[in-house]
Amino acid sequence: MPAFKSLEFASPSLSYPQARVRVDILEKDPNRAPRVCWYVGDELFYSTDSLHCYGELGYRVARTAIYSRPGLHGPLSLASTEHLAPVFLMWPNQRFDVHATELPMMDGSALPFFHALRKVAGIPEPLCFYDVPVSFDLEFPRGRVSVSPADCFEVEYEITRDATAGGAAFRSAATLSVYSAEDLYRAFSARTFIFEEDYAKARAEGLLAGVDESCGMLLGSAGEHPRYRMAEEPACHKILDLLGDLAFAVPALPKVRVQILNGGHTIHHKIMEKLLPYVSTGNPQEV
Repeated sequence: MPAFKSLEFASPSLSYPQARVRVDILEKDPNRAPRVCWYVGDELFYSTDSLHCYGELGYRVARTAIYSRPGLHGPLSLASTEHLAPVFLMWPNQRFDVHATELPMMDGSALPFFHALRKVAGIPEPLCFYDVPVSFDLEFPRGRVSVSPADCFEVEYEITRDATAGGAAFRSAATLSVYSAEDLYRAFSARTFIFEEDYAKARAEGLLAGVDESCGMLLGSAGEHPRYRMAEEPACHKILDLLGDLAFAVPALPKVRVQILNGGHTIHHKIMEKLLPYVSTGNPQEV
């Protein structure tokens, strides 16, 4: 069925001076389930109504979440999905087609995506949630994760960084409880960030070729930082990353309380792997 509305975004991405993504909003069809289809070129890469395929995607991290799978004309990859995927949580009953290979960074947050989609997709809908009746913990060298059942989606996220040569120690911590679409808005505006020494190292390794100062926050090694949009913006962006990594699998949130110390995309992916059996047991329910 052809799209009845379409929009495009363009800006630098992590790898390219100019990256584009097109989002088609399809006519609602009572005979077809809501879903988000991600296309790489003209090939269907992943659809949220085929959740079992999520576990078959390859996964790696190079400053962002990168999914891959075999394609008809060679390997396919899709990068930076966390910058757009959380926005689709706002319209879980719609049908979207997304065409991209690497999503544009815009200002480093999900806010520009949300405002543009809001104009064409309409008023945000009630969010969808699914039950996760288990608890689990994950330990890793610099941090930990604890997940337990809750009445909504709750997250406590803390990031720390020890003092480096010539640099100051860093800490940022934030919390978010999501009951409705309004609760997500705060996270949408939080920008991505990188420390100066990490940026220099990544550029030396051939990464981050497309980014400039408009793509997020560059944090100084001596503790200086740009003016934050909100208190604890770095930790708030890590929450946004988590939302995007979970929402790529399906535009619904687990009813869990998540506590994370020094997490990242790899840890978020491990969390989603453990949640998959519960979201696939039935259709997420509106709340």
